[in-house]
Amino acid sequence: MDNTIIYILLALIGIAVGAGLVIVINTIKGNAVNAKSKQILESTKKEADKIKRDSILETKEELHRLKMDTEKELKEKKLEMKESENRLAQRESNMDKRDLMFQKREEALDEREAKITAKQAAINEEQVKIEEIKNEQIKVLQDLSGVSREEARDLVMEKVKESMDLEITNYIKERENETKLECDKKAREMLVLSMQRYASDIAEEQTVTVVNLPNDEMKGRIIGREGRNIRTIEAITGVDLIIDDTPEAVVLSSFDPLRREIARITLENLIKDGRIHPTRIEELYDKVSKEMNDKIIEYGNNALFRLGITKVDPKLVAIIGKLQFRTSYGQNALTHSIEVAELSGILAGELGENVMMAKRAGLLHDIGKAIDHEIEGSHVEIGVDLAKKYHEPEEVINAIASHHGDTAPTSVISTIVAICDALSASRPGARNDSLENYLKRLEQLEKVTDGIEGIDKTFAVQAGRELRVVVKPEEVDDLESYKIAREVKDKIEKEMQYPGTIKVTVIREVRAQEEAR
Repeated sequence: MDNTIIYILLALIGIAVGAGLVIVINTIKGNAVNAKSKQILESTKKEADKIKRDSILETKEELHRLKMDTEKELKEKKLEMKESENRLAQRESNMDKRDLMFQKREEALDEREAKITAKQAAINEEQVKIEEIKNEQIKVLQDLSGVSREEARDLVMEKVKESMDLEITNYIKERENETKLECDKKAREMLVLSMQRYASDIAEEQTVTVVNLPNDEMKGRIIGREGRNIRTIEAITGVDLIIDDTPEAVVLSSFDPLRREIARITLENLIKDGRIHPTRIEELYDKVSKEMNDKIIEYGNNALFRLGITKVDPKLVAIIGKLQFRTSYGQNALTHSIEVAELSGILAGELGENVMMAKRAGLLHDIGKAIDHEIEGSHVEIGVDLAKKYHEPEEVINAIASHHGDTAPTSVISTIVAICDALSASRPGARNDSLENYLKRLEQLEKVTDGIEGIDKTFAVQAGRELRVVVKPEEVDDLESYKIAREVKDKIEKEMQYPGTIKVTVIREVRAQEEAR
């Protein structure tokens, strides 16, 4: 019993002690939790204060930035408004000035109109007075002459009739002369036709060139729209194109073989190229002209190589090559010179003279004919000057000067060259005197425009029946071209003698050209 009570007491004591311990532990834990909570609250409060301060700073900065932007925008708006106000003020000032100017101009126009009206009235009054004076003068003249106006008109008509009768008589006389010339021309044509089997190959080689066409449609392309292609070819080459019923052929007619050859090559290149228009024609013509210069040098070198002549100035070689395109009485000048050189070499060899010197003198004896259409003077004088210029030997210079008897020969070689020149010229069929005169007349016709200002080129075409004069458009206007045509016509009538009539055509062309890149 006592043990049980003890056990119970112990149990109660244990429970009391445990409860006390629990209370103590809980109290300790509660204090710790409260301390931690207080610490958390303090840290949270500090963080909230920091966030609050940062937010206030950011808000203040944003407000300051917005304030600055607003002030800048206000300044810009004020500046724009000020500029607009200045422009409006300037425009208003300009409008005021313009209104004042228009007002003054209107006043000036009114004043001018009033003056014109007054002058018109004065003119009308003067016309009335003039008409009255005119009638009085006519009446006085009728009284003095005793002839009325109708009778005076009849007298004038009689004078006009007499003048017309004289002009009709002159016209009939001119037609009779033209008919005679036509008869002579027909007679000459009949003679030429009768001799055709003997001279046709030579004459055609010297006056015309035939260019073969792939088809007859090419003729239309050569002519071009409204004839612009054929006009361009004739204008830049100075050669007359004859397009007739001959199938697949075009004839080039010119007294100058060099022009005819350049025109032939240009036309053949155009046909091969297929692009036939004025610009392409001019391009090919320039190209062929440059190539022809090389070909001329080739002719000269071939002649020197054939004769075995060396040490000749290159510029003189080019002049020798030009002889290929010159004729003397219908005879090719280069062929004639080579022939004289070969004959001179043979005779010099037989006589024991210097063969190469004789050939050299024979080749150069007619060198002046290569440029006698460019320089004033006879071909002998020009040849002597050229030989001296290019330092040819004295024997060659004397041979050139004496081969026509103008100067006495000073060496056997000069005499040999003169003899061989006569031999080459006198062989049957070598020369044609009428053709040479014909060519000289055409050259004289082209030179008739020398001394007239504003002329660029001159071409004699249609066998000398037409003279085409190309003027410089920047120096000559349209009205001046008529004056030049009449001046050339008067000069031809004054200085030349010719059968029939010669048509003078003045060509003035202006071109504006730009290149798009």
